[in-house]
Amino acid sequence: MGKICYIIGAADPGKIRIAANDGDIVIAADAGYRHLAALGTKADLVLGDFDSLGFVPDDAEIIRHPVRKDDTDTMLAAREGMRRGYRTFVFIGCTGGKRPDHTLANLQTLLWLAERGADAYLVGDGHAYAAVRNGAVCFESDNRGTVSVFCFGRNAVGVYERGLSYTLEDAELTSGFPLGVSNSFIGERAEVGVKDGSLIIFWETDADKFLRTVRLNEKT
Repeated sequence: MGKICYIIGAADPGKIRIAANDGDIVIAADAGYRHLAALGTKADLVLGDFDSLGFVPDDAEIIRHPVRKDDTDTMLAAREGMRRGYRTFVFIGCTGGKRPDHTLANLQTLLWLAERGADAYLVGDGHAYAAVRNGAVCFESDNRGTVSVFCFGRNAVGVYERGLSYTLEDAELTSGFPLGVSNSFIGERAEVGVKDGSLIIFWETDADKFLRTVRLNEKT
């Protein structure tokens, strides 16, 4: 896994902590700035329209955008991370909260990144999501809990789920039927992939273990 672009949203991140390494970048999207101390980190960049935060910070690089715009603040952060050369993205504070519509928007942002060859994860308190486009995600054997797989967009063809309680081979998932919901880890290495299409994968995980999940960039 390469250098990581951490994007901090406005929702409560729970017990998650960040240990950024040299070369990583932490981007606070507007009111995500408020959670930096709880996450144990500082922002390298703060961006957005600052309507939610209510002020412009003075302790990081600032990129200010107008209130009336087409992109969400997290999408602006994703675009900026891509522009700076990052290809692994971890979104924190981007699920739940008072705006569930923004959770859906952030899942679409994961897909936008996956379609451009990036590894994209959305991490909540006890769970995570990944987006896959014509590729796969592998899970180490020490993962526990639920795994669910959803088709986003046109039909996902050649879907497989291996090393889980229920297995699939060369299946077709659609966006109109939840066939892939509520699978589970069984203490084996597992893999979920798609030959042609896009998937959102949900799984239960401790925040400090989610990077045990490794995205395979090769085409399936």
